[in-house]
Amino acid sequence: MAEVGGRLAKQDIYERDKRHVWHAFAPHSEQNPWVVDAADGVYVTDLEGRRYLDAMSGLWCVNAGYGHERLARAAYEQMRRMPYYPLSAAHTPAALLADRLCQWLGGDYRIFFNNSGSEANETAFKLARQYHAQTGQPGRYKVISRYRAYHGSTLGALAATGQQQRKYLYEPLAPGFLHIPAPDLYRRPDGMDPLAYGRSCAEQLEQVIVWEGPETVAAFILEPIITGGGVIVPPPNYLDEVAAVCRRYGVLLIVDEVICGFGRTGKNFAFQHNAVQPDIVTMAKGITSAYVPLSATAVRQDLYDAFKDPADPYGYFRQVNTFGGHPVSCAVALENLALMEELELVPRAARMGDVLAGELDRLYRHPNVGDVRVRGLLAGVELVQDRDTKAPLAADPVKRVIAACKARGLIVGRNGDTVAGFNNVITLAPPLIVQEPELAFIAQTLDEALEEVLGGR
Repeated sequence: MAEVGGRLAKQDIYERDKRHVWHAFAPHSEQNPWVVDAADGVYVTDLEGRRYLDAMSGLWCVNAGYGHERLARAAYEQMRRMPYYPLSAAHTPAALLADRLCQWLGGDYRIFFNNSGSEANETAFKLARQYHAQTGQPGRYKVISRYRAYHGSTLGALAATGQQQRKYLYEPLAPGFLHIPAPDLYRRPDGMDPLAYGRSCAEQLEQVIVWEGPETVAAFILEPIITGGGVIVPPPNYLDEVAAVCRRYGVLLIVDEVICGFGRTGKNFAFQHNAVQPDIVTMAKGITSAYVPLSATAVRQDLYDAFKDPADPYGYFRQVNTFGGHPVSCAVALENLALMEELELVPRAARMGDVLAGELDRLYRHPNVGDVRVRGLLAGVELVQDRDTKAPLAADPVKRVIAACKARGLIVGRNGDTVAGFNNVITLAPPLIVQEPELAFIAQTLDEALEEVLGGR
């Protein structure tokens, strides 16, 4: 443990990493590590002592920001009291957290805890299929999703994902998953009213349900905003329209709030921008501000009641997870939600999102900026070859813009390895504690990076 504190020679750390660690999203030839050594507030510091503003909150997840000692203290105190017990029994942190999550959700739900967003969605799919079977409709097993959306990396969650480049070489995946087009306002038919476009997108869902046979469709899963696929913000009426379609055909509505939840868009959960109460809500990431792993699948109470049949030996939900609902994770989540409430980070995200949108307006000076989409502290800057055709910019110059930002001390993301030809969106999701001067720095740095790589205004 003494070695972990950075007392090893820096070169030794680089060499050990390069020799033994398999990094995410890095080709074999590019396993050259950038080692992050410390973090505080909205900043991370690498092993060389260079400091960067982390405008991606790690991987869309450090919502409350880095370095809150009270979250570390919550973990420590729970470890001292009871470091572990499985949720095949019960423990206090899980009970308290489930109650608090229902308050945040604004509804009566049962909470099943896991470790990651992928697991939360896998659980939702299993619950949806079993629910229909136990209510006399065992033929309902299909799950509809959208192209460009991401729902996880396990075989079921990846099947729901609408990103072909993530699936290549891993197929065949779990059967029974279908996809419809994303509600992409930027690329809607010319002159089409946004609300009419929202209705048209919902009609695409209805058409697939009818053509597949409603008696075969279990659920429709969506992110309120498609995040990793390019921060695709739908028309304002879209969620209401698709929820109505789901109700009409008895299809469960699963809302994936893994990224959008816990204040990211200026509401507790992004579905709360609409008058919708989902059947199932999945969540992870910001639930603990990523200080420890935890995820949850929230199921409406009346759906849970379908699992009560004492006469059916298989009528209960037969899933167990060793670390799901870990008492330490639940304790940290409780403290994280308390912290967010005390700092009023959710309404703050809405206000600061307006500031961010105003700052990013300057980017339209660049002819390769086709669209800037902002909802709370979630933003996407879509880069195009030219504005008239909206043809996506190639991935290489997008990567160079990101590198130019990093050279200036700013970490941004992109929708990499999603759909061929559409990996052209710079993504932003800074911690919700970000200050106005830091938002100005984000916009100014992006402005300079675009000028350096693409030139011309």
